[in-house]
Amino acid sequence: MTLPLAVSMGDPAGIGPEVIAKAWASRDAHRLPCFFAVGDVRAVGAVWSGPVERIDDPARAAAVFGRALPVLSVADGGSIVPGRPDTEGADCTLQSLELAAGLARSGAAAGLVTGPVSKGELYRIGFTYPGQTEFVAERCGVARENAVMMLAGPTLRVVPLTIHEAIADVPRLLTTELVVARARATVRGLMLDFGIAAPRLAVAGLNPHAGEGGAIGREEIDVLAPAIARLRGDGIDIVGPLAADTMFHPRARARYDAALCPTHDQALIPIKTLHFDDGVNITLGLPIVRTSPDHGTAFDIAGEDRAEPGAMIAAIAMAGQAAARRAAAR
Repeated sequence: MTLPLAVSMGDPAGIGPEVIAKAWASRDAHRLPCFFAVGDVRAVGAVWSGPVERIDDPARAAAVFGRALPVLSVADGGSIVPGRPDTEGADCTLQSLELAAGLARSGAAAGLVTGPVSKGELYRIGFTYPGQTEFVAERCGVARENAVMMLAGPTLRVVPLTIHEAIADVPRLLTTELVVARARATVRGLMLDFGIAAPRLAVAGLNPHAGEGGAIGREEIDVLAPAIARLRGDGIDIVGPLAADTMFHPRARARYDAALCPTHDQALIPIKTLHFDDGVNITLGLPIVRTSPDHGTAFDIAGEDRAEPGAMIAAIAMAGQAAARRAAAR
């Protein structure tokens, strides 16, 4: 029997419960794999009038999935008001994430899809991780630096080499060792989760025009070029450093399977421009499949039936495809 996916709801006051419910409602149209939500079941009822059914075991999800959204409920999340986050909701968020990740790690779920969270609310209850990626990595026994965030859409995949860092800090943080480690993890992830036998990588330069031979900065010469040379020595198909401003038009995108970008915005601006409604955050380098929609809690529209479920649908579909590839490879 194919295992279901575990989908943590994220913040119960955000749009996570709504987009999960809408994804279930369109399960047949998008041929989604079986999944169950993890969180406070009342959060779904607050924003959706469709069928919901509590389950007490992931193994029950398949029997329920055809008639109702299965929900593995966690402890009471307090008074749930869409658009109004609070610390009780943050506690519920963390419990949902912990339980869903544990089920995926134990093999009770085929993979993990994480709903959007408010890091500000989580920090108020003592959460010490930069984000869900690092939390899940630790729970899987993987060092933070070995868990690679990839943003993927139908026509583009990008990996930010540095993530939530001040631009002024990037030159110090961008090392040859970091680039090599991220690139190797990306290659393994493209092979394992996307079924690409011989991945092609492209590396963006840090500076305008990829440094113009050192005239506009030396990071391309001193950091990126040595990393690329080492990776080519490993047999990896990789080009760069390339001028970032010419890497994302259609002809350029056809020449690589993933782009590695030194800064957060170099990677996320093109992916969100092209795939704002269906971009997926997938974590490479983990022993489990983990995806997430590439959007936030959107508290400003929570409870108004305005949230678009496209990214959640894409995240569930991608997790299901990656889980099936891993299962077939065993």
